[in-house]
Amino acid sequence: MKKIYSTIVKDLGPMAEDFIGEKMIILFNENAPAELAEFCVLHTGNELTDTVEVGDILKINDTEYKIVEVGCEVQKNLKDLGHIALRFNNNEEGESLEGSLYLEDKAVSLPSVGSEIVIFKA
Repeated sequence: MKKIYSTIVKDLGPMAEDFIGEKMIILFNENAPAELAEFCVLHTGNELTDTVEVGDILKINDTEYKIVEVGCEVQKNLKDLGHIALRFNNNEEGESLEGSLYLEDKAVSLPSVGSEIVIFKA
């Protein structure tokens, strides 16, 4: 599989874990505004080399998640700000929030500092 996105978790906002119960992780580059940083997984080395598409694979630590829906602003927001919401709900509600990347419904836990978040082309 070809790696098309890679970043390393640098810090965890004190309220980032609150979203795990909602099966969601909010990513933001390390330069996130303070009022948003407290809710986010902050990362560095935001490299996107291709288009994120349905069927691609997002990997956090050793767990892989199939991408089932890509919001229309994910590409731009990920590249420019490193800011998207990861929603681990298989998009069962049929949502299409612009800045959300919808993934298969699997158990999710907050990545730790130093973890790599990667997207592979299917």
